[in-house]
Formats: sequence, C-alpha cells, structure tokens
Amino acid sequence: MKKVITYGTYDLLHHGHVALLERAKALGDYLIVGVTSDQFDRDRGKLNVHQSVVERIRAVEALGIADEIIVEEYQGQKIDDIVSHDVDIFAIGSDWKGKFDYLSEYCDVVYLERTKGISSTEIREKKAGIIRLGIIGGGSRAARFAEECTYVSGVDVIGISPTRPDESPEFTTSLTPYPNIEELLKDSDAVYIIDTIETHAPLITQALNADCHVICETPLFLSPDDARTAFKLAEEKNLVLFEAVKTLWAPAFRRLLLMVESGAIGDVKAIDLACTQIPENFDNTQKNIYEGSLYDWGTLVLLPIFQLLGTSYSTCDLYEMKTGDFSTFVRGHLAYEHAIATFSAGRGIKSEGHLVITGTHGYIYVPAPWWKPEYFEIRTEDLRETKRYSFSFEGEGMRYEILEFIAMIRTHNLNNRLLSHDDIYAISHIISRLDSGDTIRI
Repeated sequence: MKKVITYGTYDLLHHGHVALLERAKALGDYLIVGVTSDQFDRDRGKLNVHQSVVERIRAVEALGIADEIIVEEYQGQKIDDIVSHDVDIFAIGSDWKGKFDYLSEYCDVVYLERTKGISSTEIREKKAGIIRLGIIGGGSRAARFAEECTYVSGVDVIGISPTRPDESPEFTTSLTPYPNIEELLKDSDAVYIIDTIETHAPLITQALNADCHVICETPLFLSPDDARTAFKLAEEKNLVLFEAVKTLWAPAFRRLLLMVESGAIGDVKAIDLACTQIPENFDNTQKNIYEGSLYDWGTLVLLPIFQLLGTSYSTCDLYEMKTGDFSTFVRGHLAYEHAIATFSAGRGIKSEGHLVITGTHGYIYVPAPWWKPEYFEIRTEDLRETKRYSFSFEGEGMRYEILEFIAMIRTHNLNNRLLSHDDIYAISHIISRLDSGDTIRI
C-alpha cells in the first residue's frame, strides 16, 4: 500500500482545498491529512483562522477523501509523522515549493498545483467585509503598524495623516497622505493613533465623534478622568476604544500569566521589572516632556503587576530623576497586603530590562527585553530543575493586537478581554501622579 500525507489548516473549506486533497489521494492508496491545531496556528503567526480545529477536522472528514486525519501540533512533527506512519509520499501545495525538500530524505516530496482564483483569505474578507483603517501620526512605528496589518485579513490601511509637520516623510511614502485628520476620518472605519500621550485624549475624542473605532498606542491617558470620559463616549457611540499593548497578546506572556495563576511558582510575593531605553542620538534637553519614563512605559511596567496582583495596592511611592523638565527615570514601589512590586521606567538611561516574578515555590525569569518575550524560565532552589518555555513571537508582535481589535469590531464587543477599564484607570492614576509632580525627586 502506498501512503500519502498532506497538511493544511483547511479554514473555511473551499473547492481549492478539495481539489488539492483529491490530487494528493490520487498519488497513492491511502491518504493521511494533517490538520493544524489552534495553538500551532497561533504560535506560527497564522492569526486569521475563523474555525476551531474541531470544526476544520469535521469539514475534512465530511469530504470522504481522507483515510485518516491527524492533528499537527508542533514544529518538526512532519518528520515524526512520516516515519511513524511509514509514509511514501509527502504532498503539499505548489506555493510551498522548495520549503519541504528536506523531507525527501524520508519520502518522496510532491508539490501540487493549487486551484487559482480562490483562497481562504479571500473568502474571509468577502464574508466579513473590509475595515478601512487610517493612521494618525507618523514615524517608524506607524510604518511597522501598516506592515503588520497585512497579516490580518479584512483590514485595508487607506492612508495617513501626520500630527506634526516635522515628521519624516520616508515612513509614509507607501501610504496615501491625507492633508488633515478630518479628511482621513471621513474615509475611515477605524484609526490607529500614534503620538505622545498628551495628545491622546483630544485625538481619541475627535475620532470617536467621527464614528471611528480607535486603537491607540500605549499608554492611553494622562488621568483617570480622561479615561472615563473617553470610554463613556465610546460606549455611547457603540465604538471600540482599544489600547495597543502588544506584549499583552504575545503567546509567551499569555502562557506565563496562565502558569502563574495555576500555581506553578506558588503564591506570588514579589515582582521586579524594568523598561528603559537610550534612543539613538538621544538629547533629553530637546525632547517633548511627555516622552519620558512613565509617559513612555507606564502601561508596560504596570501590566504584569496589575495582571498578577490586581490594582488594590495599599501604597505607591514614586522616585523620580529629571533633566530639566524631562522625566528621565522613575522607580516605583507598590505595596500589597501580601506582596510587593518594584518597577523602573526610563528614557535616556539604561538598566537590565528583565522581569522576575518571585513565588513561594520558585520564580519566573524573563530575560531582556521582557516586553518582547520569546521564552521564560521557571527556576527553583535547584537550578538543575530549571524549565524553559519557548514561544514564537512573529514580526513586531503588533499583528496579535490588531487581530483582537478587528475581532472586537466584528463581534460588537466593547470590552477588552485582557485589559479592563479598571486596569487602565489604575495605570492612568499613577501616570497622573507623575504629571502633577507627586513624586519624590532625586
């Protein structure tokens, strides 16, 4: 018996999938079809899948073409499957030509022509409609955001309106420039705002009043009052207001939180972390005063603390170093009933950017830069028992938050499932203390 194996996601099964499976079956006597698991798709950056693995398996099974269906769950599984199932032929679509030649050591490799003019991506976009997204702001991050949007189905970046006349045009050459924000808002269903924190509240209000959903760079607001006013307006307008915190959606960070919550290191007693940066050609005497310390890093340095310990701390002490009016460095100490947390945030200053979560049974270590996590370690008294957990973090990571933002728009869900309004109020409260000068100056 000649065995053939092929793999795919098979999301929104269409006649292109069917034709490919039929061609694979014709190569031999027995066809094994590998269907990717939900977690495997997420880990490798495939974020547009609409159906669960169970739904996709049932759809393939209903065709009656496959003799056996298996689930692909990890990188490198293809070799294991080929050997364990005694496979003669590996078949895959021609768009992967050359990528799987290494499997020829184990079996014959055949690349099959795909049916032209049909794809799951096209079906998803027709089914859900295209969301026209404009960018308000500029710089390299705006360009990266536009690039990351190409990995999420149903989003069309229509153009950009810079907020500052001195913003470099090199980042906007691939995007249609708009003369002003008002014109961009007229053509947009949603907008991405990238600017310094003091402009967020008025820009968000302007966008919401123009009936546009908003995804805005972190941190969102200078004060809890600004946050409450904006979220109230978004609710009245039935619009999504979303804080862009890409770390929150990183697979490694999500798994870290789940492992801590499951008791992997016992009770959390302390958290220590830092976010600092010295940008190239940095001169803090020439910078906007709202580009320093917590104005840059406020949400990120408080995110693990509030996610794991909550927002009901008893005391908060903030120590600040300034260069003129510029907040170069802030170190904060939060005291809880049964735990403590220390965070550092700086611009124009550098420290070790790791994250350490201390527990009664061990601790979790995330190396610098912890906010772009690809792996973390669980360590105990005996370091020989250290366990390391690795996860892929595709591209800049923005695609994960963009996907969630688009999903919230499509499902009419106004509440971020991972970052609550109360979290944002608590973060903006600490930032407001910095803004009002309620710190201990060093």
